[in-house]
Amino acid sequence: MYLLLLSIIYLAFISLGLPDSLLGAAWPVMRQTFDVPVSYMGVVSMIISGGTICSSLMSERLTKRFGTRYVTLVSVFLTAVALFGFSTASQFVFVCLWAIPYGLGAGAIDAALNNYVSIHYNARHMSWLHCFWGVGTIISPYIMSYALAKSAWSSGYRAVSFVQFGIVIVLACTLPVWNIHKKKTDEEKEPAIIGLKGALKIKGVPWLLFGFFAYCAAEATAMLWTSSYLVGVRNVSEKTGAAFASLFFIGITVGRFVSGLISDRLGDRNMIRLGIVVALSGALLVMLPFETDLPTLTGFIVIGLGCAPVYPSIIHSTPYNFGVANSQAIIGIQMASAYIGSTFMPPLFGVLSNITGLSLMPFFIAAFLLMTIIMVEKSFEKSKRTFDT
Repeated sequence: MYLLLLSIIYLAFISLGLPDSLLGAAWPVMRQTFDVPVSYMGVVSMIISGGTICSSLMSERLTKRFGTRYVTLVSVFLTAVALFGFSTASQFVFVCLWAIPYGLGAGAIDAALNNYVSIHYNARHMSWLHCFWGVGTIISPYIMSYALAKSAWSSGYRAVSFVQFGIVIVLACTLPVWNIHKKKTDEEKEPAIIGLKGALKIKGVPWLLFGFFAYCAAEATAMLWTSSYLVGVRNVSEKTGAAFASLFFIGITVGRFVSGLISDRLGDRNMIRLGIVVALSGALLVMLPFETDLPTLTGFIVIGLGCAPVYPSIIHSTPYNFGVANSQAIIGIQMASAYIGSTFMPPLFGVLSNITGLSLMPFFIAAFLLMTIIMVEKSFEKSKRTFDT
């Protein structure tokens, strides 16, 4: 039963990743369909992230009221419906409307599952589970690339929505398996609600939120704009750009598999430090004006490799740094701060790119990576002093 539950959670993490890379891969063609500027992708991502902020802030109450399993089931169903809605959109406004349920579903499952895994599983499983998120993000651009070659971008969205509906059926049929941890957690017992104000009073939490904001700003920019960067700066074809949009996701997926092998030995803090250094090296490769495309393509993979351990290590360290009783509230707020970065920074880059050009992208990413390590280091210092006293 233990291994079966772990397999179910792995599957749920794939469902988290499947939709995340679709928009960036499809956007160069989608924007032509709707006759909108390239920067309008930021509008869609902002709406999606806005929904995740709302549901992340509610995740503590939702999870403690209904339990992780039901929050997971309903959230995947919402994303499946939203993706099918994307495939039917005939105008840009309908894409924006379907982005609302997608965002609401993504935020709730993200906060609930991350807290559940951080409490019940060790660091290597956190890394490998997020590796499976990367599996989902790698699959999607290739589905979209095939759809663009054979049919239209709407077919790519429809195909991924059917996969999500299949995952919903599996989750519904395996709900009783989650009882394996029922006696080990107070998740379904109505513990006290800490809330936003209570969490912010805990030493180190505000610094952590700024760090997570910065990291997800960098990650979301790489996730959403890689295809457009390759098309607009390196002059590759739109089909090739859609396929190569998976480069970042390949790096982050491989990196999370490798991280799982060493994370228990190095610890969360050292994994974060190592990841930021590697990601900055990748950004440098993209920055340099090589005539050939190979260093740029390699650079996006290296950025992904560096980003790989940062997200799972920050999440996994939360119960240890701030206490299990506080972790669901803090992780929910972490998700909200992360999606604030995802909401506002990629659109900001879109606006800036209209002025300076898409070549700004690696510098933009590097600035937020530096902010990440500064804020997270401060958080670890503050939380350590809190638990030492």
